Amino acid sequence: MRLSNLSFAAGPDGLAAAVGRLEDVLGVEFRDGGFHPRFGTRNNILSMADARFIEVVEVLEHPAAEKAVFGQAVRARTELGGGWLAWVLEVDDMSPLEARLGRRAVDGTRQFPDGRRLDWQQIGIKGLMADPQLPFFVKWTSEPELRPSALPPEPVELLEIRLSGSPERVSDWIGDSLGPVFDGVALTFNSPNGNPGIEAVTFRCPNGIVTI
Repeated sequence: MRLSNLSFAAGPDGLAAAVGRLEDVLGVEFRDGGFHPRFGTRNNILSMADARFIEVVEVLEHPAAEKAVFGQAVRARTELGGGWLAWVLEVDDMSPLEARLGRRAVDGTRQFPDGRRLDWQQIGIKGLMADPQLPFFVKWTSEPELRPSALPPEPVELLEIRLSGSPERVSDWIGDSLGPVFDGVALTFNSPNGNPGIEAVTFRCPNGIVTI
């Protein structure tokens, strides 16, 4: 189990505006990631050091967005003004998670602007919606050359994720005990003042050490 990526939901002013603000803060450019036909969403991608990435995601006026739990989650975060939606863990085997959570993983696809397609499985969005401190899980099923980790990385390194919540709750969810560092990234938990979830994320980037 490793830390794969962070999802950031665009605000009511849309994907381009959210991406522009992040580009200004980080000093790098995102790329068009494409469209998620099963979820009714689209994203822009920033490949980072250590085979990680950020996706900025926007819900579309598309029938799938009303039915897919991921589309619902993005829409709900957008309606709250946008911001950090989730941290995402990559696994090699979904079976233990499916058994523990009592449901099957769902298939995800992303259609690239050039027509290629990325495939994966994911689970845990319902848990995220109920308790936004919780990560969700992905297992890539496409060939390695299609995965986000194959993109040339920008000079951005993920240093810390600061969460409002409980490390014990997250440990129970992922099935492993959490320490102050997970997969080389500092995890800081603060007692919730209101809703749990991602409070801030810190990066090393061309603009220095920045926290968003």
